[in-house]
Amino acid sequence: MQPLPLATKGLHSEAVVRSRAANGRNVFAAANSSGGLMLVKEVVTEPMFLLLLVACALYFSMGQVAEGVTLVVALLLVAGISVYQSLRSDRALRALRELTQPRAQVWRNGVLAPVPIEELVVGDAVLVEEGGRIPADGTVDAANDFAVDEAILTGEAVPVTKMANSLIYAGTSAVSGSAWLTLTAVGEGTELGRIGHSLEAITPEKTPLQRQVAQFVGRMAWVGAGAFALVWGVNYARSGDWATALLFGLTLAMSVLPEEIPVAFSSFMALGAARLSRAGVLTKQPQTVESLGSATVICVDKTGTITQQGMRVRQLYDGATDELSTVPGALADTATTVLAYARWASETTPFDPMEKAIVEAFAASEPGPADDAVLIHEYPLAGTPPMMTHVRRLPNGTVAVAAKGAVEHILAVCRLSTKQAARVRAVALQLSGQGLRVLGVARADAPSGGYPAEQDDFNWSFLGLVALENPAKENAAAVIKTFGDAGIQVKMITGDFPETAQAIARQVGLAGADTLLTGADVLAMDETRLRQRVAGTAVFARMFPEAKLRVVNALKHNGEVVAMTGDGVNDGPALKAAHIGVAMGRRGTEVARQAASLVLVNDDLSSMVTAIAQGRRIYQNLKKAISYIVSIHIPIILTVAVPLLAGWPLANLLGPVHVIFLELVMGPTCSIAFENEPAEASQMCERPRPLTATFLGRRELGRSVAQGLGIALAVLGVYYIAMQQGRPAAEVRTLVFATLVLSNIVLTLVSRSFSQSFVRTIAVPNRLLWLMLGLTLGLLLGSLWVPAAQRLFDFAPVGAADLGWCALAALIGAGWREAYKLLKPGLAHQFPNCGFA
Repeated sequence: MQPLPLATKGLHSEAVVRSRAANGRNVFAAANSSGGLMLVKEVVTEPMFLLLLVACALYFSMGQVAEGVTLVVALLLVAGISVYQSLRSDRALRALRELTQPRAQVWRNGVLAPVPIEELVVGDAVLVEEGGRIPADGTVDAANDFAVDEAILTGEAVPVTKMANSLIYAGTSAVSGSAWLTLTAVGEGTELGRIGHSLEAITPEKTPLQRQVAQFVGRMAWVGAGAFALVWGVNYARSGDWATALLFGLTLAMSVLPEEIPVAFSSFMALGAARLSRAGVLTKQPQTVESLGSATVICVDKTGTITQQGMRVRQLYDGATDELSTVPGALADTATTVLAYARWASETTPFDPMEKAIVEAFAASEPGPADDAVLIHEYPLAGTPPMMTHVRRLPNGTVAVAAKGAVEHILAVCRLSTKQAARVRAVALQLSGQGLRVLGVARADAPSGGYPAEQDDFNWSFLGLVALENPAKENAAAVIKTFGDAGIQVKMITGDFPETAQAIARQVGLAGADTLLTGADVLAMDETRLRQRVAGTAVFARMFPEAKLRVVNALKHNGEVVAMTGDGVNDGPALKAAHIGVAMGRRGTEVARQAASLVLVNDDLSSMVTAIAQGRRIYQNLKKAISYIVSIHIPIILTVAVPLLAGWPLANLLGPVHVIFLELVMGPTCSIAFENEPAEASQMCERPRPLTATFLGRRELGRSVAQGLGIALAVLGVYYIAMQQGRPAAEVRTLVFATLVLSNIVLTLVSRSFSQSFVRTIAVPNRLLWLMLGLTLGLLLGSLWVPAAQRLFDFAPVGAADLGWCALAALIGAGWREAYKLLKPGLAHQFPNCGFA
């Protein structure tokens, strides 16, 4: 469809401003929230903030002003870190939303240009094409084979044909053709806004990992509450001083609460989504990032995904002469007729790559403008498999009825003899075997009366076949191999001929390219049989929307985690049903992009490899961060609780100021340093993790607990030996605290990999991690050597030899796992070709 012919249509900049002022923006009312106030509320209601607030009040009430002031500063630091992480995550998400915001084609200032749908105003002239979302309410000015799915408003999934002056509503989608609209209502003024069905208002369901994190933190909060009551009770029974007892109870409660975990989770998801966007992969929800590492099957379209985006007409089969002609090249008159009717059966201004190729071939073989044949009637793409028909008036005044579509459909309506049909099928099979896409072409005489209701009812004559070349992308074979190495099955799902699909599958080295199911096969099977067959089938051809959806659901019922790529309106249901729907950014329709959870900006499947690698890296690093947090909390808890409960002479050495120092070190290490950690060598050589897997499972918790107990034994060993030597409480406190901080440094280095030794990981760059470790060590030395800090923490000077023993204890307590790694090499040794990503 060409731009609006009337200069009065569309708006100029001044009119846009006036319309927006009068009718508002094209947005729905969001939940009433003040971003800054909500952020402050979230920070001040965090359990750690509340515990620090109570501890501050206790210190001031007991006259310990220095400690109270210190906790006030710590309070501000904790709040500052939380705000920084939230702002960092929100900034990443805002940038992502801007990238994924839908756009509409709008005629403004005499130019057709894309405009974000939020900026549309009443009076705008909008061009909507097949697969696009209707951005606001309006009326149709001009329509070309235009039908709309209004199920979001009416519940009826049957497309509704729209003609000039028809009303059209926001949120519906164009399923065929194109139309010019004049917007009559935007935002809250639309029908969708009035009935409150805004999809933006739907709260996304929490993912399994989000629920696991919330459950774990909730359980630890109850454990902390119990430990607090126990320590408070024991201290009060022994001293009778409720305030001091309460202070030490708070110390243990602070040491139990793993408040860093939810902060780390949200940061990893948001920043991971931002990293993916820079790699050309846009995520609709940052939580999608976590599921990428679980993908076990990826269902890919052939055209434009495995094959190149552009198409070219390569051969014509002339049914009149039973001859094949190469394009470009000299064509007989009858072969030219085949190409001409294929062109007349296409859209006047096509947007489909196949139709564009036909128009280009026709223009090259037949000089003169392609629009000389005026469209006077049309039948939309319909049937299974589909066919489409256009009725055009030629420059000489005659009327041509042209059809093109699936060879099976064309042969069915042309009613050829058995011998003729067999010959056409043989030629189609021959061309398809070369990896060419084959279309049938037919013609009919215009009826003397009105046009028949259905396109199949014309008196059709077979003209020939058009074979289009759509070669595989240069990187397709390498991408398919990478998926296979990562343990991910690849299945091709296409509407093309079985022979064409299998030829391309063999060219790119798709495993199981000889296994095949057609859409008819899929729809004919019962669920049990289908689930058995889809597991061992790699190529699905002549697929329809219902068949695609059944395949995706069957794979899901088999326990697979399914990623599905698509670009068209008919891919929407399957994209929505897949665990990870992946839409094409350039050629994908708006319907496909809205249904998908990921968008590949450059339509390049290699971006999906990057996305899966990033998903695995993020999950891997999140596991390291959680393991680190659990491991370091255990020795803090035991160092506070064991001496008290065991009745050691020197108990309650650590107070809130010591614990908050450790918290301020652990938080950034967890959510900043580990988030920046490069991928491990083995990540793309491992099988996908099960979707139900958790970093908080029995094995993972067991490993973290063992690591934590090792550190606790080292710290308590230093504690006990120093106490037995009769050292003053201040010296014991100094040695215990130094051992804890040094253990934290060693644990951070050990936690960089679950399988590779420190000897390998030390060469892996991560400037933020080394910055955090340097800062931690600097703060420790400052607290030990600066007199004011010594008094604040109640430390005493200790010799270098004593600190050396603390370092040795930390090395043994936190580093014992290095010996285990050396004895049990990781996958990097099994797959030497894998490297850090």
